[in-house]
Amino acid sequence: MHLALPIAPSPTAFRYSPASATAAGGVVPVKQRCRISNPSVATKNGFCSGVGVLDSWKRNGSYVARCSLETVNVSVGQVTEVDKDTFWPIVKAAGEKIVVLDMYTQWCGPCKVMAPKYKELSEKYQDMVFLKLDCNEENKPVAMELGIRAVPTFKILKDNKVIKEVTGAKFEDLVAAIEAARSG
Repeated sequence: MHLALPIAPSPTAFRYSPASATAAGGVVPVKQRCRISNPSVATKNGFCSGVGVLDSWKRNGSYVARCSLETVNVSVGQVTEVDKDTFWPIVKAAGEKIVVLDMYTQWCGPCKVMAPKYKELSEKYQDMVFLKLDCNEENKPVAMELGIRAVPTFKILKDNKVIKEVTGAKFEDLVAAIEAARSG
């Protein structure tokens, strides 16, 4: 099953650079980098395209467009890679669904051993959302926020809160934590 989880309102309004506009003002087709900032989701950068109206007197304007960042596609029965920008929006969008997060690193041997087993769990427990986060420098803010001290670490979340944690390549403990989360 495929879920499309909304992470930003649509359409999205943002400011754009008048350098891409005509000197006389008017309707201007634009494709440029955009930034979605919404109090309920993380700030996200990406590409938006559409048509905006330029106020030639002020040399700036408002632009309304559909943006590639409005939804994140998560497939049930699969593991979805997340980063510091998409993790919390996906967790929030999952609502009452239980979210299982694998926090790993590329160089971690035990993480590599657990990866195929974790994928099997995602196929078995199709009523949950399975995510994985590479604890590299870029994603360090999320790792620190979640208190990661060792990898692999598995966090089980419900209603935006961590309810269970398993540290290390302990498959049986992870299965027990998932079962406990499902029944509790």
